[in-house]
Amino acid sequence: MKQLIIIAAAGENNALGINNDLPWHLPDDFKRFKALTSGHKIIMGRKTLESFPKALPDREHIVVTRDKNYVPKFPCIVLHSLEGAIALVSENERAFIIGGGEIYRQSMELATDIELTRIHHASEADTFFPEIDKDIWELVQEEHHLKDDRHQYDFTYLTYKRK
Repeated sequence: MKQLIIIAAAGENNALGINNDLPWHLPDDFKRFKALTSGHKIIMGRKTLESFPKALPDREHIVVTRDKNYVPKFPCIVLHSLEGAIALVSENERAFIIGGGEIYRQSMELATDIELTRIHHASEADTFFPEIDKDIWELVQEEHHLKDDRHQYDFTYLTYKRK
């Protein structure tokens, strides 16, 4: 079965980012993101792609944009619909939807899983993660991490599966 996994980090108020950047620095969350997504396709919107200084190693980048003339800053697959991007994922493959806000909203009805890092802080933001409907999504795993000298906030890894 095709696995489409939304992966995101969001604050208590569903904050995702501000000015095309993250409002926090959580090294362990970056490590987890890398461990989960390496070796897989990652699907993202144009602004998310443009927030990267360079391509993420060992991942196939697929960018979705309405701009028919878009030229990415590094080699990747450019498509003009989320459905088109998902069509590139084969039946027994796992792909990750990595943002941003608009792509997350569009993918909530299509995804099979959500890997959410909930940061226990309400940050100022201009981009937000959609609400998770508990009638559709079941929390199957959670792992809490306390803040420390490398992590400014407490956070919890939450794994949801579609019911």
